[in-house]
This record gives sequence, C-alpha cells and structure tokens, in this order.
Amino acid sequence: MFSCVKPYGDQNYSALKRACLRRKVLFEDPTFPATDDSLYYTGAPGPAVRWKRPKDICEDPRLFVDGISSHDLHQGQVGNCWFVAACSSLASRESLWQKVIPDWKEQEWDPEKPNTYVGIFHFHFWRFGEWVDVVIDDRLPTVNNQLIYCHSSSRNEFWCALVEKAYAKLAGCYQALDGGNTADALVDFTGGVSEPIDLTEGDFASDEAKRNQLFERVLKVHSRGGLISASIKAVTAADMEARLACGLVKGHAYAITDVRKVRLGRGLLAFFKSEKLDMIRLRNPWGEREWNGPWSDTSEEWQKVSKSEREKLGVTVQDDGEFWMTFEDMCRYFTDIIKCRLINTSYLSIHKTWEEARLCGAWTRHEDPLHNRSGGCINHKDTFFQNPQYIFDVKKPEDEVLICIQQRPKQSTRRDGKGENLAIGFDIYKVEENRQYRMHSLQHRTASSIYINSRSVFLRTEQPEGRYVIIPTTFEPGHTGEFLLRIFTDVPSNCRELRLDEPPRSCWSSLCGYPQQVTQVHVLGAAGLKDSPTGANSYVIIKSEGDKVRSAVQKVTSTPEYDVKGIFYRKKPSQPITVQIWNYRVLKDEFLGQVHLKASSDDLQALHTLHLRDSNSQQPSDLPGTVAVRILSSASLTAI
Repeated sequence: MFSCVKPYGDQNYSALKRACLRRKVLFEDPTFPATDDSLYYTGAPGPAVRWKRPKDICEDPRLFVDGISSHDLHQGQVGNCWFVAACSSLASRESLWQKVIPDWKEQEWDPEKPNTYVGIFHFHFWRFGEWVDVVIDDRLPTVNNQLIYCHSSSRNEFWCALVEKAYAKLAGCYQALDGGNTADALVDFTGGVSEPIDLTEGDFASDEAKRNQLFERVLKVHSRGGLISASIKAVTAADMEARLACGLVKGHAYAITDVRKVRLGRGLLAFFKSEKLDMIRLRNPWGEREWNGPWSDTSEEWQKVSKSEREKLGVTVQDDGEFWMTFEDMCRYFTDIIKCRLINTSYLSIHKTWEEARLCGAWTRHEDPLHNRSGGCINHKDTFFQNPQYIFDVKKPEDEVLICIQQRPKQSTRRDGKGENLAIGFDIYKVEENRQYRMHSLQHRTASSIYINSRSVFLRTEQPEGRYVIIPTTFEPGHTGEFLLRIFTDVPSNCRELRLDEPPRSCWSSLCGYPQQVTQVHVLGAAGLKDSPTGANSYVIIKSEGDKVRSAVQKVTSTPEYDVKGIFYRKKPSQPITVQIWNYRVLKDEFLGQVHLKASSDDLQALHTLHLRDSNSQQPSDLPGTVAVRILSSASLTAI
C-alpha cells in the first residue's frame, strides 16, 4: 500500500533530511512557516504565539513516552475534538498508527546520537484516493511555553502535536481544523469508508431488534480493525459543549475505544450462565468529564462482573475521560455514530473480501448541454442527466453494495478564505441489461443518498442482479468540482463511466449504416405458459439486429415476472424485434413461444399483452401463454 505514497507538495522527506544533516542545520518548512498564516485563515491572532521546538519546551523530548495510548491526548484551544477523537481511536490500533506515523523508530529522538536530529518529521494520510507523505518541521505554537493545540498527558511526548501539525498543513492552517468532521479524519487515517448512522432517526433506543443488529455491525467493524466515534448533536450555539446531567457533553466527538459482550456473574456461575451485556467504551478528548450513569467507573453495576472480567476490561476509577456504558444507553443518549470500516480487498484474508472500483470524476460547466457535466440534483429535471454517469453490474442474485462519493478537500488559507464543501449526493437507477450509452430519461430509481455539504457521502444498499447507473451530483446546477467514486461489491462490478450519448459514427457508418431509431423493450412477465407438473423454469430473450438480452431463470412458475429491459439502436427500424420465452432444461432448453414487435416510434400504446406464437415463419400458430411488454421508441437517439 505504501510503496506508492506520493510526496505532498513535492517535498521528499529523505532528501530534505539528508540536506539538513549535511549542512548541520535544523529543518524549517518553507511551505508551512512559523507565522500567523499557518495559524489562521481569517481574523486577528489572539495572545502572542511563539513557535518553539520541543527541545525548547521541555527536557528530553520524545515522540512516544511509554508507548502510544488513547489516554495520551488532550484537546487544545482550537475546537477540534473531532480530530482528537479520531486520534484516540487511531492510538488504539497499532497497525493503523504505524501507517500514519511511518518509521517511527527512525523518527524518534535518540539521546545517544543528538547530531542525527534535524527537526524534521513526516506522516502519511489518505487523501482523495492516494496516500500522501506530509513533511513538517518540529516548530509548534505555544503561549507561556504551553502547547496551545493538541497535546499529550506527558509534557515531553509530542506525537499527537506533530500529527496535528501535519494535518493542519493539509487543511491550510490550524484554524481550518475548528469544527471539522470526525468521519473525515478517520478516513484520512485509514483509507477506509465512513458510514454515518443517525441513532435518533433510526429509533435504535426503543427498537431492540434494530439495536441488536446495529451492535453486531459495530462489533464487527471494531473487531476487524475499523475506527468508530460517537457524538450528541448540538441544536443551538448555546448547546455546543454543554454538559448534560448524565456527564456527557453535547456537540462533542467521543472516540469508541472498545466494543464487548460483557459476561455477567462471578466464578462458575458466570461461566455457565450465558447472560451477556452489549457494552461500549468511550473516551472524551478533554481527558476528563465522564458519563456518570449505569456502568460508569464508580457505579454499583460493576459488582455484577467478576474481578477478572473487570481487569480484562481495564475498568479504572479515574476521571481520565474514558468510561463504559451499555449500548442501549448509548443509543438513548447519543445521536450519531460514525463507523469507519476498513475495506478488506485481500484474497488472502479469512474475512469478507470486497471488490473495489475507484474512479475519479468532475462536475464541469459547458454551454453545450451534451457536454455540460454540472446538472444539479433530480429537482432540476431539465439538466439532471447532464451530470457524470457511471455504470456497474450486480452479478449475484442479490448483493450488498457499498458506495462512497468524496469531493476533493479544499484548503482554508488567508488568501482564499475557508474552503467550503459543496452539497453533494447521488442516485442509483436500474437500467437495461445491455446499456452502453448515457441515460437521457428517467428509469426506476432503486436507491439514493442524502444530499449534504460534507466531504463524503456513503450508502449501503442491497440490490438484485442487473445493470445500474449511478449519477453523482451537486445539489444545485452549475457548481464545479472534482470527486472520487468508490464502489464495493462481492464480485467485480465492471464499473466505468458512460461518456458517449449515442453510438459513435465511423468511416464504416456510410457503408454499414447508422442507427435510425432507438427502442427500449421492457418485458414485465408472462402468464399461462405451457405447464409441466412442477411449473416452468423459464427465461426470456430479446433480440434485435444481432444484439440480444437474456433474463435470469424464473423457477417453477407459469406466471413468471421477468422485469428485464433491453435497449437497441436500430439501423433497420422496419425489422421487428423478437421476444422469445424458453424453458430451462439440463440437456436442451425447450422453446415456449415468441412474439415479434414492430416497435415503431409512431406506436403510442406503450404496454402490449401479446399471445405467444411458434417459430414457423410461414404460418405461425398460437401457443399457450401471453407476454406483457412495454415499448418505447424514438427517432432521436438521445431520447431514452
């Protein structure tokens, strides 16, 4: 994964460090200088800030003191509890923090070789589809010799302050980290996919079945190395960071540091009694102010758990900001959870392996409607289909599909101001099995995301076998920007962008002909088919000028519902389209009947119910059964 890490801003860590060692100087980063521009993108600075190197703040500075822990972190003056909560989650995952903090032993201070230290560090973050290596110097903002932003419990430990500085450099300045989104940081630390869950809207507090199902999903994400956070919505400005009677804080991001089924009881009773409680451990980035309800540090409920189980859970009676609570109470008091799942695409894993399709796209403006790619959401029907379109296939009878769209992050700088996200989202349409060109009219919408001005939008959906088109959009038309589309399926989806509006013309078109008409044939179903004792295992084939579409087999029924569509660009509109129905058999399929469709653009009757006939071209006779077909034709190839 990290063999292709891209240097951020073309700064090569190794080359810069070698140059500093050769010149015997401490590194000063010219791209993120120790000035107010690196602190604020707007407004006047507060107290006089002095940038200091760790050696000037304390004696014996270290990257880590006694290892790395979620207890290391404390929030500073900037409102970035969301980032500190993400760091707390990161600190609990050795495999993840070692990716974000590469070669940490090489970067650590070495008291025995002080001459090898040149004040340069580098960190890896996942940004817009690739890992970037961000180089910084070690000058940190202080007031009265105290770090003013994220800092550690130990005065001489600096990993979190340095990671925060590298992240602030990516964002443009420290102020850009104020009031951010935990989901963004979790994705940037892992390259995973964040899934927000609204606990209030989902009514998880009162719906036990839904809550149990959610807990299993949260447990699975945690057990497979994912990162999770939780928060309580602040509705008004007065609500922000207001403490509730139960000890929790509104408008504040908490890291979920453990997820367990806790065994109740003591001794042999605990072993044989199978009662377990769904529990969550959370941490407040302030490093204090904990939950004071059931299962808090000093509550009597812990007497129901054996001493060995308590030790295994690491229960401590300290106001260290970390506490346990039941998942039921969490769903009652918290309003949101963010799960950042690590998508496993390795074929060597024992856990579920996903197939990932990753495509970069852009919303761009153009005067020509056929070249415009910024049409806005479905509310803007005249321009909606002018957006980028992507096609993918579900190749199983039913498959879970994960879809994430992420817009390119914008920096907040004094020159350009705050980098604002666009309101984005996407719709998914089930289309014809053989579609190769862009959609121009509405089809059946099977799923849609929310529209929100966040960096990324996620949707998890179950879809039956077939072909689909995703249309990612901004909420309003005319807005421009780049985006990254990621689609995860169980089997390869063959996802690709639809760029052409109609079949391309070539030098052969004058000789071989060019389509004169486009026809969409939608076979809904059949009735009264020739019956066998168990019913027919039938499927339908739609054929036109050498192109054909075949449905899935509908088993053991004489009234199948095929719901299959094909689209045909016809060079010879006078030639009929053929719809055939076959009975699937092991040795040789049995022909059940067919119909011929003229499919003229003059035909105003869209829905037809037709009697099946045999294949005798001279004198066809009726066979048992009818087929229901919906037909749409147009002489304009960009009408469907």
